[in-house]
Amino acid sequence: MVLLSIQSQGAIYTVILFVLCAVFVHAFRLAKIGYKSMKKRPSDKKEPKSSAHAEKPEPVYYIVERKKKRPKAEYSDPKRISFK
Repeated sequence: MVLLSIQSQGAIYTVILFVLCAVFVHAFRLAKIGYKSMKKRPSDKKEPKSSAHAEKPEPVYYIVERKKKRPKAEYSDPKRISFK
């Protein structure tokens, strides 16, 4: 004996399928993040640089152009419109 109609069975299966897909997608993303974090970075094991390179680098100067103001638009006198 069928307790649920075909439509309600389809709705339940759709919700289950959606939940399974969401779980798999999130598990895949978390596994990807975990895999990336397990890779050893070469910057972690570098020794400190020698004192010859300890000098401050020269400052970097940027040339910045100021924004130019646009001339204000001058409007003509309003035209009179007559509806017939």
